Amino acid sequence: MWRPWGNKKTPVRIHNTSSPFSCSSFKDIQHLCAEDSSSPSSLSPAAKRAANVFHRVRIANSLLRSWAPARPELNGKFLDSVPDRSVLIPDSDKRVVVYFTSLRVVRSTFEDCKTVRSILRGFRVSIDERDLSMDSRFLNELKGILGKSKLTLPRVFIGGRYLGGAEEIRQLHETGELKKLMEGLSAAEPGTCADCGGYRFVLCEECNGSRKLYTEKSGFKACTDCNENGLIRCLSCSYAPF
Repeated sequence: MWRPWGNKKTPVRIHNTSSPFSCSSFKDIQHLCAEDSSSPSSLSPAAKRAANVFHRVRIANSLLRSWAPARPELNGKFLDSVPDRSVLIPDSDKRVVVYFTSLRVVRSTFEDCKTVRSILRGFRVSIDERDLSMDSRFLNELKGILGKSKLTLPRVFIGGRYLGGAEEIRQLHETGELKKLMEGLSAAEPGTCADCGGYRFVLCEECNGSRKLYTEKSGFKACTDCNENGLIRCLSCSYAPF
């Protein structure tokens, strides 16, 4: 028996051909990406609309790039901060001054300090190495020079002028500019200091590193000649003792 006509199911419409939406074909992409389009009239209506949007977006991006503040750049690479080369250290125009730490608490900082010191020592010039872990007064000194309360190490001054940290020294070394900056500096003394063994510090002669002095009149008192570690700068190889 035939099924009654009333039970006939309505077919499901899969695609609405009357929808106003349409997209451009792949052949229109060539016209959108081309710098010099042949003629706007040769494009389909959908391609014309897409080309108009593409053109407006390109103009907006160019305007945003022109209004954006310029990013600091050094040797072709963008940096978060470019060193202020106007910062100077007095009485150090013939040598290198590097502030670093020999502690391994922060591995990345220790590795940066080690790498920078190795690069600088390779030029065989006079280097004033100021280890912040040996004397905390170096930290206060560096803060006063740069005018910053939070600092990362190392910090390098060449010829009395501030050059920056590890990243700047690496870039200058790779481009050959660091070698030019080393010209005219005093040559390093051969060998290792016999008094301090290259550590730049020796035990305080007054308290023998105990940081305490005893007198019969006043008893024990703190030594004022040494730092918090009971050390004083080596007079044989240090340039500016406190």
